[in-house]
Amino acid sequence: MLKKVITVGLLGGIVLTTWTLIINGVFRFQANIDMKRIETEHQVYDILNEHITESGRYIFNPELTSEGRYPDGEPVFSVLYGGVGHESAGRFMLVGLVLFFLGPIIATWMLSQTSRHTLSSYPRKVLFFAAIGLLIAIFTDLTNFGIGNYPMRDAFKLAFVHIVSWTIVGLVVAARIQPEHTD
Repeated sequence: MLKKVITVGLLGGIVLTTWTLIINGVFRFQANIDMKRIETEHQVYDILNEHITESGRYIFNPELTSEGRYPDGEPVFSVLYGGVGHESAGRFMLVGLVLFFLGPIIATWMLSQTSRHTLSSYPRKVLFFAAIGLLIAIFTDLTNFGIGNYPMRDAFKLAFVHIVSWTIVGLVVAARIQPEHTD
């Protein structure tokens, strides 16, 4: 069964990678959320480059009022600096690719450990993967909104794509994983 789990998990990884390439490469989903541009980008870049030298997330609040509070209605900005430049993109893509295959392999193994009742039903197996997508959405996307993070609309879009992605993986994996025959 382990060989089958790995093989089907790799197939799930291919599906996840292909779907992600389509949604982000063709439709630029992630870029439209994470790579918005401003007219004065080069000036802002120069200021950030001069003042932010260590990796991390930085929050920029408006000046406090005379009462020592942040003024209502004023924006809060955040900047995320990972500490690397474009030369690291290839290396990070390789790590991401490994994770794109590792996740479905682990999820397929988890599915293979469920009950015969679950394994004998195609819809339940797909739902198993949709639930993984839902958990990812809840604990990564939906908690990552608000002050200094994503707007709620973008958090919901990211969450929706994670649920759809894992459901698509589930559609493929569910067709290939069956309960073991007991003699």
